[in-house]
Amino acid sequence: MVSPYNPNTSADRLEILRAIGVSSVQELFADVPFEYRDSKLELPSSLSEMELLSDLEGLAAQNRHTLQGPSFLGAGSYNHYVPSVVQAIASRGEFLTAYTPYQPEVSQGTLQVAYEFQTLIGQLFNMDVANTGLYDGATSLAEAALMACRITKRYRVAYIDTLSPAYKDVLETYTIPQGIEVYGVPNSMEVLSSDTACLIVQSPNFLGYMEDLNLLGGLVHKTGALLIVSTDPIAMGMFRPPGDYEADIVVAEGQPLGVPVGFGGPYIGLFTCKSEYLRQMPGRIVGRTVDHDGRTGYVLTLQTREQHIRRERATSNICTSQALISLMVTVYLALVGKRGIRRLSEICYHRAHYAASLLVEIPGYSTFSNGTFFKEFVLECPLPARDINLQLLDRGITGGLDVNHLVPNGMLLCFTEQNTRQDIELLVNTLAGIR
Repeated sequence: MVSPYNPNTSADRLEILRAIGVSSVQELFADVPFEYRDSKLELPSSLSEMELLSDLEGLAAQNRHTLQGPSFLGAGSYNHYVPSVVQAIASRGEFLTAYTPYQPEVSQGTLQVAYEFQTLIGQLFNMDVANTGLYDGATSLAEAALMACRITKRYRVAYIDTLSPAYKDVLETYTIPQGIEVYGVPNSMEVLSSDTACLIVQSPNFLGYMEDLNLLGGLVHKTGALLIVSTDPIAMGMFRPPGDYEADIVVAEGQPLGVPVGFGGPYIGLFTCKSEYLRQMPGRIVGRTVDHDGRTGYVLTLQTREQHIRRERATSNICTSQALISLMVTVYLALVGKRGIRRLSEICYHRAHYAASLLVEIPGYSTFSNGTFFKEFVLECPLPARDINLQLLDRGITGGLDVNHLVPNGMLLCFTEQNTRQDIELLVNTLAGIR
């Protein structure tokens, strides 16, 4: 565990610098061009521990959380209920210090959890293989694009323009420095060029609607490109999984599966692919075997140590273990089971559609699209969404995400099992009274 307080003196820092073979802190940044180094940071004066804690508590008090009133905010982080047993098991001491299980003889519990996690995620998406998890949904998507480029030896990546803007930013951060071109295509689906490595499709997309994976899969594979699908794991309870549409790589944000919203993290990226691409999959893979006495054992498999310790030779630079978060996901999926996921999916779907049916009856409000949506949709408002959200907040309601940059006066609303009928009707009545 990392100490929250390291009181290094000047002498301590000099000793550390000598031990690693440099004479100053600036030498550690030698790879950063000089013009990008800013040694004149305008930092505030130092505070005592008591003053610092007081400042931080004041900042924290400005936050609102979902327990303070109904929330209809989604867009990547979803307010699903986390059963108490998830935290109870994840808080056990055997798991709290879980990290990279390089020594299987002392890591069988952690390795077995990872193996069960992989199995459950593979079944959820109907894909051949899964890894033990990446940072989050965005980095899983970016790693999938890099993987497609390695497989096809092509260096252009296409995405349908209903992809999450945040995911797009991470995708570009990963690809552009490596000379990989990223470009968007409209919903109508243009024919991909012969030098495109993959098409990235988010379904449900950022605006909440389902894409036609059946049509897209055939078009993509005709060009020799791979189909990468980013999805919502909760939607798998109602909709056919991407594996049914011959997706080559399927990724997702695992947060809806038993992980608290937590002000944005830590989360876990789900990553699955067809077995033929297994050797190019980033992250860790755990396999099940037997020892010389015939007893079941679990080990890291199919990857060399370069994947984790020699960055310049690795297929991925993601090295952090997500074992604790994957444990939470595993407990959650085992607890709710197939029927529970289906029921949860149906509740989200029907509550979102119930809300939409009421909201469009308010003069000046309409839904953005007539397509099939799951638990999110865009509401076109008579006023800027930012202004409406401020009025909602004054009434103890957290509204949707302002997506004015995509849809004029658009608000992306999300509905989960946490939003009761009373919550929905409160939102509707409040919006009807806003002028």
